[in-house]
Amino acid sequence: MLKTRIITALILLAVLLLVISSGSFEVFAVFTGIFFAAAAWECLRLFGNKFPVFGAVLWTAAFTYLVVTASFKQSMLLYAICVAIWAVRLVPSLGFGLPPLDGFRNRLLTGIFGIAVLGAFIAILSLYNRSALYMFSVMALVWIADIGAYFSGKAFGKRKLAPSISPGKSWEGAIGGGILVLLASAATLTVPALNDTFAVQLYLKWGWAGFLTILLLMVAASIVGDLFESQLKRRAGMKDSSNLLPGHGGVLDRLDALIPTLPLAVLVGYWM
Repeated sequence: MLKTRIITALILLAVLLLVISSGSFEVFAVFTGIFFAAAAWECLRLFGNKFPVFGAVLWTAAFTYLVVTASFKQSMLLYAICVAIWAVRLVPSLGFGLPPLDGFRNRLLTGIFGIAVLGAFIAILSLYNRSALYMFSVMALVWIADIGAYFSGKAFGKRKLAPSISPGKSWEGAIGGGILVLLASAATLTVPALNDTFAVQLYLKWGWAGFLTILLLMVAASIVGDLFESQLKRRAGMKDSSNLLPGHGGVLDRLDALIPTLPLAVLVGYWM
């Protein structure tokens, strides 16, 4: 399993680096669109949709329209809606639970979460449009938080964060992830080559108060995204969102923590 996981990761990394090295926004948009189509299909399966392929085609058509019309450059309203969706509807579901797979409430939630996923993938293009480094600097915050949470949880985890949703996660892990993000981000302030990264620009605009507050908010958002997908999988009786990525599960399994954080990062970046 570990060997398969590593091979898949290396292949994906090689393809991503090849796409970015092309210097073509169009190539990167197509690459992103392929992953969005897969994520949309997985999302619909998790919500019990009977026609996930057809639904994924429709969602991908919406994604394509926003890209072709360059609407991603003026999509602040979409990103604001995504942030509101998480704050008003999806975060509360972690405490109140999800509706049954059949019925109107589930279909409504499918559309709501679909907008959140669409906004996250469009946000990737907005971040990349600024620079590949800037995009990676946002994603790296989520990856670092996940790594910090894993090792902190293993070493110190005692108090469960959400035992009914994801028994393996602990408050100690979440705190460790936040601390590692702050330390890694503070380190980037000393490297001139990293001036055009999210954390550095955050510090230059709002100082230490904004730096600490927004980075911790990003960490919290990433945890919420991870927990919400775990809740969806638990309700659907699935271990992974799919098996599209050998050793890793599905696309949503790799990107769940990014779904709430990317639109938030674009909104914050708009003011920097």
